[in-house]
Amino acid sequence: ISSTRDTYCRHRFKHFKVASGWRLTDSMAATNQGTLFRSEVMCRSQLYLPPEAAYNCVAELGELGLVQFVDVNPDVSNFQRQFVNEVKRCEEMERKLRFIEVEVIKEDLNIDEDETEPSAPAQREMVELEQNLTTVENNLKEVNKNYVELRKSNLELTEYKCMLKQADTFLSETRISLDTDEQTNIEDDGDKREDSMKFNIVAGVLDRSRQHTFEKMLWRVSKGNVFTRFFEIQEPIEDPKSGQSLHKTIFMIFFQGEELKIRVKKICEGFHANVYLCPDKARERDELIQGMLTRLDDLNTVLNQTTEHRHRLLLAACRTLRSSYVKVRKMKAVYHILNQFSLRDAQRVLIGECWMPVSDIPAIRMAINAGAQAAGSSVTPTIERVPTTEEHPTFNRTNKYTEGFQNLIDAYGMNSYREVNPSVYTIATFPFLFAVMFGDAGHGLIMLVAALVMIIWENKLEKTMKSSEIFSIFFAGRYIVFLMSIFSIYTGLIYNDVFSKSVNIFGTHWMTNMNFTANSSHPLSLETNFMLDPKSIAQYRGNPYPFGIDPIWQTAKNKIGFLNTYKMKISLIFGVIHMTFGVMLSLWNKILKRHYHEIILEFLPQLFFFLCLFGYLILIIFIKWMLYGANYTDQYSEHCAPNLLITFINMVLFKKADVDPKLEKCHVDGFNYEIYMFPGQSGLQKFLIVYGLLMVPVMLFGKPAYKYYKMREARRRQGDAMRQDLLGNTADHEDEESIGDTMMYQAIHTIEYVLGSVSHTASYLRLWALSLAHAQLSEVLWSMVMQIALKSGGWVGAIMLYVIFAFWAVLTISILVLMEGLSAFLHTLRLHWVEFQSKFYHGDGYGFVPFSFRSVLKEAAADDKEVMKTLR
Repeated sequence: ISSTRDTYCRHRFKHFKVASGWRLTDSMAATNQGTLFRSEVMCRSQLYLPPEAAYNCVAELGELGLVQFVDVNPDVSNFQRQFVNEVKRCEEMERKLRFIEVEVIKEDLNIDEDETEPSAPAQREMVELEQNLTTVENNLKEVNKNYVELRKSNLELTEYKCMLKQADTFLSETRISLDTDEQTNIEDDGDKREDSMKFNIVAGVLDRSRQHTFEKMLWRVSKGNVFTRFFEIQEPIEDPKSGQSLHKTIFMIFFQGEELKIRVKKICEGFHANVYLCPDKARERDELIQGMLTRLDDLNTVLNQTTEHRHRLLLAACRTLRSSYVKVRKMKAVYHILNQFSLRDAQRVLIGECWMPVSDIPAIRMAINAGAQAAGSSVTPTIERVPTTEEHPTFNRTNKYTEGFQNLIDAYGMNSYREVNPSVYTIATFPFLFAVMFGDAGHGLIMLVAALVMIIWENKLEKTMKSSEIFSIFFAGRYIVFLMSIFSIYTGLIYNDVFSKSVNIFGTHWMTNMNFTANSSHPLSLETNFMLDPKSIAQYRGNPYPFGIDPIWQTAKNKIGFLNTYKMKISLIFGVIHMTFGVMLSLWNKILKRHYHEIILEFLPQLFFFLCLFGYLILIIFIKWMLYGANYTDQYSEHCAPNLLITFINMVLFKKADVDPKLEKCHVDGFNYEIYMFPGQSGLQKFLIVYGLLMVPVMLFGKPAYKYYKMREARRRQGDAMRQDLLGNTADHEDEESIGDTMMYQAIHTIEYVLGSVSHTASYLRLWALSLAHAQLSEVLWSMVMQIALKSGGWVGAIMLYVIFAFWAVLTISILVLMEGLSAFLHTLRLHWVEFQSKFYHGDGYGFVPFSFRSVLKEAAADDKEVMKTLR
């Protein structure tokens, strides 16, 4: 929408000058630009349009796409609106265009796509367009009717010709000739003699699928007194109406008696059989066959000319089909909007109401003035802002980069008007948390290549993405995939994990002796796994790897234990930081809504409760990292490091841990360092627990007590008669509720927050779990698939390497990239929707849906696909 508006404004400023002398400078346009942090400022406005210029003004607004109209006639039936006849005419033109499109598709012609989208036609062009479409439709219907009749005649002549040829062959072989006067003549060597037997014959063509039923019916009705012969027509015959291939059978029925003749003909009519005259003389049959051939040649010539004429008509129609579709649909959309206006002041002005962004009012005013000038109206349209207490729509201005992230937020719920929009923070946090679970530089590189393909060739792929629903989803989130791949490569390098293998870029900082063995079957292999001990000076001297994890951990026996504790702790750290940031964003919402009492009664208690418990947990994690080490031998050695989980549980339960007498080195000056990390920790923990628990009754009773106090003050100052009005005009704009309902709501909210703080913190451990699972699955796939080919030698091993690598690549992309990537994506989405957004985001607003020709045409194109499926 933003790019559409900017293009529109640049175009209009070059070719249009507002009559009132108003100017929109670059500095004003820059000041009115929206932001992702909050939705746009909206206003309810009234449009006063002269009737002669209303169509052009609304058409200009449709091109701009920044106004959401409101129906001012909700109680008026659609059939009683002012422009209902124009809408019906547009629908009739749509029907004609759809008829033409079906005929074009049947002809297998390519419909030309317009490079530039035509604008909404003027009102006077509607009659001309309607006449052109009517002429094309009538011509096509007439040609189709003539074509069907010609094809039907061609079918009948073809059937008659086949029947005569088959009858001539059969009668010549049996040397029988029959006439319609019930005279039977038998020809033998050119001599004629009369026989006492008299036969009737009925010949024709029948659908092959009805042959068996037809024969049984004849046998039952005649009681076996008929002789029938069937001959299949080998070449299929095309149906003149549907164009389907028909398989027909020639039948010949011999019988005696006039009464039986009537029954046979009725049976033929009942089975829709075509009955043809069969002459009794061979010479007459030959003459008829020659006449049929001549007529068929003439008929084929006419059919070819008719087909060429129809092809020319459709070829001319398909050149303007798309542009006609666009013009008709734009006209229909404009008249549909005009039906929402009200005609007042003795039918001299059309009044409509709409929502619009405040920053775009200059562009909207310029658009309607341009429409009035194009219509030649002497009356200037006006826009008047209307104050309202109605909930405003939410309009988040996006571009192709931020649209995907905004869609993730809107899928949970549209943010309320002017509420803090979390999509801007999701741009950074979503791909990062995804990468923590999907940390593999090799898999991230595969995703990066896929994302770059969709981004570089996005203009070409955008035209073809409609053919596949799954691909359209990936294409819409191409920039999300791009960022996720970049972050995955980064975290993969931090984990030093590339397709489950480490990369030794800076050289390991551990000094470990590795024993290798070599033989004919295994040229070089590591003999045994080894343990890495950071307290051993011979192995590690305290100089860490410059970036990420040292590659030697890949082959260490205690690799899982090391990565397990590392990833679990960073998952808790990221989770607490993420949720704390969400609580801080709720402060912004309260300030923007001027709910200042909620800062003291809700925000601060929530923040203190969360930080006193889980903020402290993160603090002692960093303290333990800084104070304790494997290379220390005093009270800060690895043996004296307290278990953080046990410490946190004892803190919550006010339980004192048992002193281990075996750890004598941890007892210094009467202080037990295996229980507490610093002096005063026990008192600090008790204070934090008590202080955090004291915040719970503040969250529970604070807001109800405040509301009760405000109601008492209102009664005391204004009296019961004025209480309703005063409460309805407070700065908080709160609806009057009973204290009981407020108490119930606050109790539910408090319980949800307290219990959710525990469960949500534990929920972030999924970062640790999925990261380990992804790394282990990648390692298993390498060792059980790819390693088989690498261990094989000779020319057999070379061939196996190609085959197994292809199999490994397919499994890597399908399982580790697609399936594991989708799993990590869904878990990341859950962390944002539930754990993060629940701290501040309500998501109970409704979206701003502007009147835009682009949206109208997009929806119409989707409807066309469904309609064409049924019409083809």
